[in-house]
Amino acid sequence: MTDKPATPDSFTLTVPLPDEAATRALGAALARHLAPGDFIALTGDLGAGKTALARALIQARFGPGGADEDVPSPTFTLVQTYETPDLLITHVDLYRLDDPEDARELGLNEALDEGAMLMEWPDKWGTLPATRLDIALTLMGEEVRGARLTGHGAWATRLRKLSPALKP
Repeated sequence: MTDKPATPDSFTLTVPLPDEAATRALGAALARHLAPGDFIALTGDLGAGKTALARALIQARFGPGGADEDVPSPTFTLVQTYETPDLLITHVDLYRLDDPEDARELGLNEALDEGAMLMEWPDKWGTLPATRLDIALTLMGEEVRGARLTGHGAWATRLRKLSPALKP
């Protein structure tokens, strides 16, 4: 694991994800710190684990029994919303969009005003919020994945504080 400042207003942390349990643990750890207005940008190749991490985070936010919550991939619906006990979470997958204008027509800014947002393929949205958490998932071997988390703005401070809890 590597901790480093990316810029004065950001902080980067790399977390190995050797198995599905590690991905669920990362999602659960992040879920405890998700707040209204938070934007999490999930990037990585197809099959890197973006939806698995989002699913783990959303299920953890439901609390005990959350693993039983149905959290499908929004690949075909583009947007799925979840009313957890204390936070509205919008999960977005822009993979099928070609033009950022199409993404703007989805009314996502309003969703971010009402709760937190997890966005897969955020490069298809255009300009991202200045305060956000970027999570880049990579395949590091046949089944081993890794997550590079970069906090920007207020997320840089939060990620620094979270860093010890995310270390394996």
